[in-house]
Amino acid sequence: MNVEPQVQSKLLDLAGVDAELSRIAHRRTALPERQEVERLEAERVTRKDAAVAVEIILDDLDRDIRKLEGEVDAVRQREDRDRKLLESGTVGSKQLTELEHELGSLVRRQGLLEDELLEVMERREASQSDHDHAGAQLSQIEEDLIDASRRRDDAVADLDAAEQRCTRDRAALADQFPADLITVYEKQRSQNGVGAALLQARRCGACRIELDRGEISRITGTAPDVVVRCSECGAILVRTKESGL
Repeated sequence: MNVEPQVQSKLLDLAGVDAELSRIAHRRTALPERQEVERLEAERVTRKDAAVAVEIILDDLDRDIRKLEGEVDAVRQREDRDRKLLESGTVGSKQLTELEHELGSLVRRQGLLEDELLEVMERREASQSDHDHAGAQLSQIEEDLIDASRRRDDAVADLDAAEQRCTRDRAALADQFPADLITVYEKQRSQNGVGAALLQARRCGACRIELDRGEISRITGTAPDVVVRCSECGAILVRTKESGL
């Protein structure tokens, strides 16, 4: 294939644009801002689960508190009824003994229930503190996530703008090459990632391998308008004064 050296040299501009497009594509997949959003989203789920778990504990404790308060109230009502009977003076000696015994049991029962109620209320207070802390952490994570999402969107917008600019530049450059040269370039780029590179100091700019003397001698003897390719990676080699020929 014969192409004017000036046209061949422009392949380096095309390869540069394609390299930039490849870098943009790689940055999209490894965007730190996106990774930060994903990390915060996962942490938000964890924090939300923790808050929900504490809410379940609070609901259970509230139910226990209502139950104990009901039992304490029932014991107090029974105790008040028995005391009124004792104070009425209308009960016999046998019933009086039973009432006194029952009152003693009720007093002990009330004490046990009140101790248990106090313990549960203390646990609820501690769980409420945990719930408040979990809520504050969740709120902070959500604020951080909003900020991180904004930074990610800004970074993606910058990449979009850079990609659009490169795509326009590439379209303008591609029109300057013969169709058969572009075909070879595109096929090579799809296979090895680099379609054309500078031959610099006897080294291929695509695979970075230094060509042996025999290959350099062959290229040196090739007419400037002949398209040559790297014997190692197949990239189109653009020859300039830097090639060391």
